[in-house]
Amino acid sequence: MYGEGDFYTIKSKRDYEFYLEADRLALGKNYKKPRLIGDDIWKFQRLLRQAEYYSNCRNSLLHKLYLKYIFFRFHSMSIRLGFSIPINVFGPGLCIAHRGTIVVNKGARVGENCRIHACTNIGSGRDNIFLAPKIGNGVYIGPGAKIFGSVEIADNIAIGANSVVNRSFYERGISIAGVPAKKISNKGSNGMVIAATKTVSVPVSQETIERTGVAE
Repeated sequence: MYGEGDFYTIKSKRDYEFYLEADRLALGKNYKKPRLIGDDIWKFQRLLRQAEYYSNCRNSLLHKLYLKYIFFRFHSMSIRLGFSIPINVFGPGLCIAHRGTIVVNKGARVGENCRIHACTNIGSGRDNIFLAPKIGNGVYIGPGAKIFGSVEIADNIAIGANSVVNRSFYERGISIAGVPAKKISNKGSNGMVIAATKTVSVPVSQETIERTGVAE
């Protein structure tokens, strides 16, 4: 089971444009392109999506060389902002709230419309570095939260600041917090995340979106 949602990756040009637009809306930007000064997190997320697109969809020698250049820029910006975020982890509608340390295991999978704050860690358990969290759609991850191990988080859960999540939560739309985390209310992430993927539109003349669901 993967929360209550599916995990998607960029598999086409239309997917790529969908992700870019969903991320823009999730970040609350009402203009189309990042400004020259500022918008560093938005620029980072655009580089993340560009790296995913060229890694997943473009295999020619020229594109592989261009991908190296993209990864160089992506790596440089990751260091500057304090992010350690691999490609193909976050679904569309990602909102990184602030600069600051964010460390994510490459085996983690996070659904659409996630809002994540600084000083967070989504990591593996100590017994197996490849067993990382599977997080559903519309999940809010508060500052300082730690989520680790082979755990599953259902859709629309809010994870409180400085929580330590080391077990699965399958009930949708709840709030969890504490060390270790436990259910504290039925409020969930409603009003804390932007459901960007519900409002984004991409021209229908392009390729059909191919979404790869994670089997239960």
